[in-house]
Amino acid sequence: MSFKKDDKVTFVIEDIGTGGEGIGKVDGYTLFVKDAIIGDKIEAKIIKAKKNYSYARLEKIIEASSDRVTPACPVARQCGGCQIQQMSYEAQLRFKEKLVDDNLKRIGKIEGYEFFPAIGMEEPFRYRNKAQYPVGTAKDGSIVMGFYAGRTHSIINIDSCDLGLKIDGRDVNKEVMDTVKAFMTKYRIAPYNEVTHKGLVRHVLIRIGAKTKQIMVCVIINGKNLPNKEKLVEELCKLEGMYSISLNINTKKSNVILGDKVINLYGPGYIEDYIGDVKFRISPLSFFQVNPVQTEKLYNKALEYADLTGNEMVWDLYCGIGSISLFLAKKAKQVLGVEIVPEAIADAKINAKINGINNAEFFVGAAEDVVTEYFENHKDDEECKPDVIVVDPPRKGCDHKLLETIVEMNPERVVYVSCDSATLARDVKWLSENGYKLKEVTPCDMFGQTTHVECVVALHRVDM
Repeated sequence: MSFKKDDKVTFVIEDIGTGGEGIGKVDGYTLFVKDAIIGDKIEAKIIKAKKNYSYARLEKIIEASSDRVTPACPVARQCGGCQIQQMSYEAQLRFKEKLVDDNLKRIGKIEGYEFFPAIGMEEPFRYRNKAQYPVGTAKDGSIVMGFYAGRTHSIINIDSCDLGLKIDGRDVNKEVMDTVKAFMTKYRIAPYNEVTHKGLVRHVLIRIGAKTKQIMVCVIINGKNLPNKEKLVEELCKLEGMYSISLNINTKKSNVILGDKVINLYGPGYIEDYIGDVKFRISPLSFFQVNPVQTEKLYNKALEYADLTGNEMVWDLYCGIGSISLFLAKKAKQVLGVEIVPEAIADAKINAKINGINNAEFFVGAAEDVVTEYFENHKDDEECKPDVIVVDPPRKGCDHKLLETIVEMNPERVVYVSCDSATLARDVKWLSENGYKLKEVTPCDMFGQTTHVECVVALHRVDM
């Protein structure tokens, strides 16, 4: 049976894709439908037809799945920030567990590991301590701020995001957005236009200290200066808890949000916050996990998998501002952290100092280069041989050169913290073919209402 654009079909959703789209079949023909979940019987309209599959738009829910809930956000369908808000939280966790497990089996070709239930959130809303709002112009010429619609760069204007952290009941993100929008309107400051590369204000970055209640605002601009910036500082400082205000310069014709240069306008140029009892200094360019409650659970699981006694030499690769490193340092003999972002390493060193941690050392550079060079210079020194290596790479996973070096360094245990289970599976497959066995896997939900899931795995060295 063949289908074409604008055909309407009725079917039941049987599976869900990695992007949260519902998957169903009609006479063996596969259809992908955004906003549909397993168990829904729906009517959908085909918007893009291929030979063996189609993308369709949800037109009508004929019979709702038992896992379907009413989204809390009124623009959940249009906004690209949340993909599965229409799914009960219990179903979200089952989806994420299956995603991780399937990737390890399908991509990694791995069996025989112990798989634990996902570490869920007590409250899967209002957890994000960071937001990056694109700024644009509506058809009527007004300023819009919000999030991009799914798979587009069309901005959905929002007044409030249900994922954004609140302070004492205050919607800080809304307060900041309203202040910046009023400032831009009053002083006729144009939003950036991605097509023409004209306009000044590109994004507004907001960070909130969950425990310290400190607020950071960084305005990303397509230029070297923001006219009347002192007036913006004056208005933002009226908000209780304002701690740091800066500009970030990004004049590149790209979708990368942050540029390399930060101009401090107010405050010390950073905020401070805690994960557990460890205090961190966070700058505008620093990576810091967006969900502090779940981050503590994730790091404690990584610490459990590291199985430290106090005598170990530990490497923490892709260490950022030292967040995992400082957790590890409390129970290790020495921790060596590596990160390619110089500003993050500067913060990591300060974070070690303010927490009184003296057994952590940090290096700037690509992990694959720093570790390889260090190993070459110290391979005959038994004191420098790592007992445990912890990796927390970006979505693309570990560089292959780094994986080879890890195997050559021959640690007893490798703890892999991942934000993409597909690249995790690829890397674990290679490690499992080169002397390591996957022992345990625990997903951790850091991003409720979205398809993203973190997980941490333990690999142990085996005799080949």
